[in-house]
Amino acid sequence: MFYDPAMGPQDDTLRPHQRARARGAASNATGRYEASTHWAFDDGWDLPEEDRLIRTEVRLERPRSAISYNRSPDLPFDRSINPYRGCEHGCIYCFARPTHAYLNLSPGLDFETKLIARPGIGTVLERELRAKSYVPRTIALGTNTDPYQPVEAEHRVMREVLEVLHAFRHPLGIVTKGAMVERDIDLLAPMAAQGLARVGLSVTTLDRALARSLEPRAAAPARRLATIRRLTDAGIPVRVMVSPVIPGLTDPEVESILEAARDAGAVAASWIMLRLPLEVAPLFQEWLEAHVPNRAAKVMARIRETHGGRDYDPEWGRRMRGQGIWSELIGQRFDKAVARLGLRVPQPPLRTDLFRPPPRAGDQLTLF
Repeated sequence: MFYDPAMGPQDDTLRPHQRARARGAASNATGRYEASTHWAFDDGWDLPEEDRLIRTEVRLERPRSAISYNRSPDLPFDRSINPYRGCEHGCIYCFARPTHAYLNLSPGLDFETKLIARPGIGTVLERELRAKSYVPRTIALGTNTDPYQPVEAEHRVMREVLEVLHAFRHPLGIVTKGAMVERDIDLLAPMAAQGLARVGLSVTTLDRALARSLEPRAAAPARRLATIRRLTDAGIPVRVMVSPVIPGLTDPEVESILEAARDAGAVAASWIMLRLPLEVAPLFQEWLEAHVPNRAAKVMARIRETHGGRDYDPEWGRRMRGQGIWSELIGQRFDKAVARLGLRVPQPPLRTDLFRPPPRAGDQLTLF
């Protein structure tokens, strides 16, 4: 690997002996905050190197805080928890990819292969929930990176968070593509019975081959539908999230996804238009050229039509749904389908009145 800042910006590329299997990104462009840029360079020696598969690396972070707060008018929640930074699912379209640049890592392959786990976050969360000034409102989990990505099986950081929220009887909403959420039915089912928990399952496409390249390490579409069934059978209300909708590629599936999810037991539905902020746009275009080259130009043209002629429009009120004829058509189709399928059922707000910090050893118990 060779670099020279005087040469100007260049994209990182893999060395010939490096192999990426079941990954979304095909490159590893240097983060936008880096002072130097790297790229593969042939030095002329032509020495053989052993093929090396790029594997997932997990680093540990000692969390100083657990709950993140936001004031976005586009979001139905004001607080969230992220057990992990980066996501092994490798969804090529993931809007969270640019956050890896803050860690001096690439939003490309680094985002899905160099992950940060936050063990000990449960202790920090408990301290925050016990603060006298804390006012409970629904905590969202999985809004940035998926809490049920494959590394959760080993690190169990999400489980740690859930155990605390369960003990405090705190309301929570989960968003995931991971079938591993079934592992936590023992905690989620009793919480759901008290009006404290809901789950959103994201289904982008029912096409297994397309899903495999778009979301290489997420659960297969049929497996996600089976997860909806298992959760609903346990009494946990599930919302199917048709997101992101990729105009010109996955938008023809909106109705079929909704119907399949309804048949699996989903009781509500939502959708979000594809967003391509910062480094995500070139990564997604690279994916299009590699996997659907005959449709790449059409898809990008449709995306730009929904974002005012740009790859992405970050304005509040528009970034989630886009604008223009294609956005309006998708929205109308979605609305008609959810009405026909009975998925427009009002969901009552999750309860906050049950919130109680559990007693600790040495605490004086009340008589009432």
